[in-house]
Amino acid sequence: MADLLKLGVLISGSGSNLQSIIDQIERGALNAKIAMVVSNHPEAYGLTRAQKHGIPQTVLNHRDFENREAFDRELLRVLQTAGVELVVLAGFMRILTPFFLRAFPDRIINIHPALLPSFPGTHVQQKALDYGVRFSGCTVHFVDEGVDTGPIIIQAVVPVLDGDTAETLAARILKEEHKIYPQAIRYFAEGRIVKNGRRVEIKGIGNHDAALCNPPLDR
Repeated sequence: MADLLKLGVLISGSGSNLQSIIDQIERGALNAKIAMVVSNHPEAYGLTRAQKHGIPQTVLNHRDFENREAFDRELLRVLQTAGVELVVLAGFMRILTPFFLRAFPDRIINIHPALLPSFPGTHVQQKALDYGVRFSGCTVHFVDEGVDTGPIIIQAVVPVLDGDTAETLAARILKEEHKIYPQAIRYFAEGRIVKNGRRVEIKGIGNHDAALCNPPLDR
């Protein structure tokens, strides 16, 4: 068996994507281990999730640091001490500094609850509804110095339904997040990701040309 990919998972809240990764690891479907969970909020429920599964964890309260770089320097020290190879942002509500990004080139990924490059930032489900899009979804991407601007690894699409609220749309998207985030980590662990500029190719994946329409076409 190949060596387990060591993950550092950064959270700020409930940690449901953290849980989906834990579940896949414990099922034997993901050849990785979580070496460290870090939260910038002491009360984040994701810390409890990690504790229940015996995963090392620590809190770095951003309010205890003079500035972003000081926080990121300590974050880097914690992750490097744990031997982290891939940094996984799972609801981590902090913008990382260039100092931190340079320490993990092409080894930091994030999940975003929209189909990037549409609707970066926050409150994206309401933005999608306000704009009137017919589809939304989620995106796993590499992290760069922009906000949700890094090269895209995998996306999932969900329809926007009549009567949707930001909450119902978010819940539908979250189900897909729990599927595609472990898959993206699996691609990385298996060495199947090839990044050419902004284009990310996955080795061994064929093309899929099925189209989606919402509302559906007349039969």
